[in-house]
Amino acid sequence: MASGHVSVTERDQKFARTVRSDSHEWIADEPKTLGGTDLGPGPYEHLLASLGTCTSMTIRMYANRKKMALHDVQVVLSHSCERAVDCENCEGEPQKIEKLHRTISFQGDPGEQEITRLMEIADKCPVHNNLLSDVEVTSELVS
Repeated sequence: MASGHVSVTERDQKFARTVRSDSHEWIADEPKTLGGTDLGPGPYEHLLASLGTCTSMTIRMYANRKKMALHDVQVVLSHSCERAVDCENCEGEPQKIEKLHRTISFQGDPGEQEITRLMEIADKCPVHNNLLSDVEVTSELVS
């Protein structure tokens, strides 16, 4: 597997999947309540993990560069889906709004101005920016 690529293959004919990158392998699945076998995190947990790890790494990189007194960064995330209530131009089904909520905490002794800056830096992580951009997903059938 080339660096920067991920392969996903079936483990069973339900939801369990083997995920491989150039040097790692892990399992994705759905919880038993959704018909999976709960062998690993589900797709939305992977999405949250991607945003959380990128946020934490971006904050850490900035704090280290600025030599801030930051001992630990913790990022906790959740996902929810809500139906849009007020929709003047909606046709058919009500629109859904996907929400990702992120809480960030710092251990150490960063000052108030540093904390404000670190929270700004959190919004600059590449995954955060990618989620907010117009993402184009293409699919190609290969045999």
